[in-house]
Amino acid sequence: MNYKSKLHDIKAFVFDFDGVMTDGSVWMYADKETVRCGNIKDGFAIQYAVKKGYVIALISGATSMSINNRMESLGVTQIYTGCANKMQTYRMFLEKNGLQEHQVLCMGDDIPDYEILSHCGVATCPADAATEIKEIADYISIFDGGRGCVRDVIEQVLRLQGKWFHKDAVNW
Repeated sequence: MNYKSKLHDIKAFVFDFDGVMTDGSVWMYADKETVRCGNIKDGFAIQYAVKKGYVIALISGATSMSINNRMESLGVTQIYTGCANKMQTYRMFLEKNGLQEHQVLCMGDDIPDYEILSHCGVATCPADAATEIKEIADYISIFDGGRGCVRDVIEQVLRLQGKWFHKDAVNW
């Protein structure tokens, strides 16, 4: 089945953070603070999808106030960091939002994302994801993590569903 045919049912997005919204690099400082670099186009697509009524969640093993701050600034309210068991968090997310697996597009890049990607409607990953993740992905973005892969999948869903920006739209 062509992955694009599955995009019609998507109502929610679940993303990992490191390696998806970032390139996976972490700058470490002496005070133990870590800094990551994200992509502004990914950020625009996230906040645009939120405005259009999509449910967006972050499920990450990482913990950092900078992650929470970034997601909150984009309008994401379902932020799950420090997840040792991502699948348990994913199941809770589905139940909390009354969603079925086929209604969720997930994007992950490495082994901790494998189980979630195996149980979502559309499994996606960045171009530089781990081999094991690429093998189960319905769609592999042409963009690397932190370089536009999030925008890529959000834009595809919204365009297909007729909700992406259109030059003649009054309120985008």
